Amino acid sequence: MILDIAWEEESILPERRKQLAAMLNQAIEEGIRRSGRSDEAEVSLMLVNDQRIHALNLEYRGVDRPTDVLSFALQEEMEEEPDSDFADGMLGDIVISVPRARAQAEEYGHSFERELVYLAVHGTLHLLGYDHEEETAKLEMRRKEEEVMALLKLERA
Repeated sequence: MILDIAWEEESILPERRKQLAAMLNQAIEEGIRRSGRSDEAEVSLMLVNDQRIHALNLEYRGVDRPTDVLSFALQEEMEEEPDSDFADGMLGDIVISVPRARAQAEEYGHSFERELVYLAVHGTLHLLGYDHEEETAKLEMRRKEEEVMALLKLERA
């Protein structure tokens, strides 16, 4: 898997980025693998501030507030095999608000790293077509998220 990370939000110090990048790479790769997809995929991840994600949320979803994570799938699954891999390796873009991740980590009583990884997994599953609009779909998505988080030993406390 290829993960391209853009560190737009500057509060994460350069010396911490290598460790976080490794965790994020493993999380996204496992999210893809646990969903039965080829891990020969490319994902772009942007770590941004609240102003940037607010602007994206307004522009693309019509929601006038910041959010924690946005996903932009670049392609649909191939028509002839609905559960197959994507036509090429580029799955899409995930955008995470670093300030939202910090605030939610504090609110939920776990580490910033756990929250950041969780949001990356959540965003990855959206790229793969999972959603949480209906209860059945929400339960399936949460199960996949928890599988990956347990594998990474980042379960909820």
